[in-house]
Amino acid sequence: MHLIIPFAAPLSDAGRQALQTLRLPHTEALLRRMKLLSRDDGDAFSFSPPHERALARALGLAGADGELPWGAWLAAQDGVDTADLAWGLLTPVHWDVGSDQVRLTDPAALALTEADSHVFFETVKPLFESEGAALLYRAPLRWYVAHESLADLPCASLDRAVGRNVDAWLPKGPQARLMRRLQNEAQMLLHAHALNAERESRGQLPVNSVWLSGCGLSQAVGRPAPVVDERLRAPALAEDWAAWAEAWAALDAELGRRPPQTLELCGERSAVQYGTQARSLWQRLQGTLRGGVHAVALLESL
Repeated sequence: MHLIIPFAAPLSDAGRQALQTLRLPHTEALLRRMKLLSRDDGDAFSFSPPHERALARALGLAGADGELPWGAWLAAQDGVDTADLAWGLLTPVHWDVGSDQVRLTDPAALALTEADSHVFFETVKPLFESEGAALLYRAPLRWYVAHESLADLPCASLDRAVGRNVDAWLPKGPQARLMRRLQNEAQMLLHAHALNAERESRGQLPVNSVWLSGCGLSQAVGRPAPVVDERLRAPALAEDWAAWAEAWAALDAELGRRPPQTLELCGERSAVQYGTQARSLWQRLQGTLRGGVHAVALLESL
């Protein structure tokens, strides 16, 4: 099994403090039996986070920062014929508008039903179609858009933007003008929608925008998908570090019961990949003399 663990290490001060409390005996024992295969160093401001870059490498998908074609790949998994078209993932979202910034709320907090999502989808669909784009519905938080302008449009992953000011994560440049305009017009349609007033009366968040990500042309994928364990994602994005540490402890215990052959740990900047490649007696002895890998120190470097 090839296992990818997103959000394995945080960058915030509170997250770093939680990291220091972790005890990961099974992870450390596993890493002692493994060899470092590769390291992907980056920064916290890339549009594509380390775990998405790791998954793309495993699948054989290519693309510059923010141009990994997740829309086309996911659409193909949903049975859509994606050949010869540029696709993007369009997610209904809530923007929390403050006095000096607009923050993106985790879409999961919308608790969006099929019925509500369909209503919002049909509201914005004619808008996109008026510009020659195709819009497809597949799940409450998974809509797809196809348009020629998406072929080389860098977009930030939702996992980069959640909980943050959206300004730094919106697509830039001339090729983004059409989609930025459509996003603005969609916001006006959604803001005035009666369903949002109804949702707010029920104590639910309104859907007041859409988020475009994962744009690009369809690519052939001939490799099996690795396992992506996302249990650290929600507490990390919510900055609930007590829950994050608890989830890490449960994940560590599972690594002891079901060790993968390849393990990829992904932070907010970088990722490391370890594998059970054969090591020489001297390499094993060196690892023993050095005391093996210290998991927390390794995570701090990500």
